[in-house]
Amino acid sequence: MRDVLYLEKIEQAEVLLKPQRVEVLRQLAEPRTCTEVAARLDQTPQRVYYHVKQLVAAGLVELVNERKVRGITEGIYQAAARSYWLSPRLVGRIGLRRARDELSLGYLLDLMEEVQADIAGLDRAAPELPSIGVAGEIRVPAELRPQFLHDLQTALQDLFTRYGGSEGDAFKLAVACYPKGNDDE
Repeated sequence: MRDVLYLEKIEQAEVLLKPQRVEVLRQLAEPRTCTEVAARLDQTPQRVYYHVKQLVAAGLVELVNERKVRGITEGIYQAAARSYWLSPRLVGRIGLRRARDELSLGYLLDLMEEVQADIAGLDRAAPELPSIGVAGEIRVPAELRPQFLHDLQTALQDLFTRYGGSEGDAFKLAVACYPKGNDDE
């Protein structure tokens, strides 16, 4: 099972985005038969089989094994991934793209789409993927925001300058800084 399946085809999204299919998919986090899933969801095996076949055809679920039960071959299915990401390209850009102002929310959204596509394209079968994810929260008084942004930009530019040569493995660095939403919502 893959960590992430990045969906770039509208047909896959259409198959996935049905509440009953999402429930079936959740049940297939572990290998199960349609009969087992049906019992867990209090549905008929035929109804579950229909949804599983749709998920299989879209590449969202895989047949992982088969077994004979009273002379009938029964499939054992499993979700193809732990997470399913919908590509922003499924909808595409609506309206004109604004100038790339690094301090705008639009730029941040474009950057996140790019990071999502880059991560989805990595070969997760590789034995080692050197990567790092760091997240944290900082508090900056309004009067110090310009200095904070300047310091952050300077620190990053120093890294780009120090490690920006043509030798070695290429890594992409993306930093996002945005207001934190309310925890109470």
